[in-house]
Amino acid sequence: MITEKVISVHHWSDRTFSFKTTRSQTFKFNAGEFAMCGLNIDGKNVLRAYSVVSPPWADELEFLSIKIPDGQLTSKLQHIQVGDEVVLNPKTTGTLRNDALNKGGDMYLLATGTGLAPFMSLIRDVETLETWDNIHIVHSVRSRDDLAYYDLLSTGFAGDDLEEMVKPVLNYRPIVTGEGGKRITAQLGDTLKIDPTKDKIMICGNLDFNHEVAEWCKNNGMKEGSLREPGDYVLERAFVEK
Repeated sequence: MITEKVISVHHWSDRTFSFKTTRSQTFKFNAGEFAMCGLNIDGKNVLRAYSVVSPPWADELEFLSIKIPDGQLTSKLQHIQVGDEVVLNPKTTGTLRNDALNKGGDMYLLATGTGLAPFMSLIRDVETLETWDNIHIVHSVRSRDDLAYYDLLSTGFAGDDLEEMVKPVLNYRPIVTGEGGKRITAQLGDTLKIDPTKDKIMICGNLDFNHEVAEWCKNNGMKEGSLREPGDYVLERAFVEK
């Protein structure tokens, strides 16, 4: 277990927030993976799975979280401030990996809520950017305030070192269901012009969403991928506390 210090906190809304920490040299990860992250509460480490928002080359670590008033961890984590410490298990894992997919076609990164987190890492990963013809990030939320990283995504990371690589391939589609936006699951095969014969999909959201999109993939002849046997789609099964 390692300890990192909080260097910034950003509250996107009364439901979501993100925070950055220092990064120990021993902490290694691949874009799309998650880490067990949390706090020492009353002498006990309380950890949950959090996808790393930062790209693998970053000097700091960033995480995106929901706020749960009565959650064992998030009820306290949402109140962290600069200078506080978080606890991390240095071993990372996850299924949202480029190597779990057959190469070729466009990449669709489909997320609800804080499920956007791993895709923020992937869209700034050089391997990801060099692998896919186009990368579509589709992010669905109930309230516009929950569109975390909207400015970065909507401008193609303007001013960022990777802007020249990201902007030509990124197609960002925010969806606000509270303002009448159609859910991602209602757009599959319709507004979302995904070609199941060649495009690839990564899925990260709530359980119902993940299941519904995975079923659509299966029904359209797509095969779930893994690091052992790459396929056409992958989904993340790790979640922060409910």
